[in-house]
Amino acid sequence: MTPNVQLTKSAKPSANPSATSPGTSSANPAAVASSRASNKLGHKIGRFTVTDKLGSGSNGNVLLGHDPIIDRAVAIKILNTSTGVGDKKQREQQFINEARAAGRLSHPNIVTIYDASTEAGTTFIAMEFLQGKDLREILASGKRFSIVEAAGIAYKIANALAYAHTQGVIHRDIKPANIFIVENNQPKVVDFGIARVPNRSLDEHGQPQTLFKNNIMGTPNYMSPEQASSEPVTPLTDVYSLGAVLYEMLTMQKPFSATDFDKLLYNIIHKTPKSPDIINPEVPEKLAYIVMKAMQKKTSRRYQGAAEMALSLNKFLARERRAKRIAEKNFTTTGKGAIFQEHASFWLLGGGLITLTILIVWWLQ
Repeated sequence: MTPNVQLTKSAKPSANPSATSPGTSSANPAAVASSRASNKLGHKIGRFTVTDKLGSGSNGNVLLGHDPIIDRAVAIKILNTSTGVGDKKQREQQFINEARAAGRLSHPNIVTIYDASTEAGTTFIAMEFLQGKDLREILASGKRFSIVEAAGIAYKIANALAYAHTQGVIHRDIKPANIFIVENNQPKVVDFGIARVPNRSLDEHGQPQTLFKNNIMGTPNYMSPEQASSEPVTPLTDVYSLGAVLYEMLTMQKPFSATDFDKLLYNIIHKTPKSPDIINPEVPEKLAYIVMKAMQKKTSRRYQGAAEMALSLNKFLARERRAKRIAEKNFTTTGKGAIFQEHASFWLLGGGLITLTILIVWWLQ
């Protein structure tokens, strides 16, 4: 799992900047030496200068760097390559190829990748440095998004995924930890085609397949049924995972959870979670329908693309905005308007009484 500190400096740097990630002490001393050298402040990685260490994870370290050409801060992800020579080269090539594929993407809700290369024994990706927190951290803090906020974030992510899919890029690992929230609740999808590279092998057709057993990247709570069944993935796997993320945002619960890994996979493949509006009655039925449709077991019953899901979310948000305008208009009519009418009635009645008094006085005279 990629550390959530990868794109923000809000996290504390490691107490030991020269420490390597888990497993780097085995098999490849040269890779360990290269990794330690790359972590040093002032060290050059490609054209970038290391200025700080942001964090580390099972796949490698994440550093803060400076791009002297554009004069901007960048986040630099270093791939952990402490394996055999043959496997090392395959992992490096997959890492770079998929990073370059993600680098083709230019979308306001997708993190920008600036460079990806292997230089002086260090394989790295330089990407946009974001200020904010990932959605996993936000949800863990107990933050509850409003219905409209949650739907709005999901809508923007669905649009980002739809764009990526048109470019032939499937994320494969949509989850709260890979969704960064910056100012104004703007989401940024990170780790496109990157997070699962170190744990993927090639099938008989030369296509990458994900290995889940002994997966060091955490439990697959947002994994699609086809991923859990080790079947080939399509863009619809991202649709399912986005539905699972929205489910948690609305209910503060994961769709499936289990202490046993195999049971979790079984539940994802065979069980249907409770509808979000059953867990949280404040969730509108139409939004709950969108979530459950996105999470259908059979791909033929899901939205047939992230763009279709985005359209449904946009329609829901439009209805919510319209309902809010009507409610505000009714408040004006029944609130301030009623007060105005009450005041008008008072003055009319008072004026009538004064006129009547004057007439009576005049008549008596």
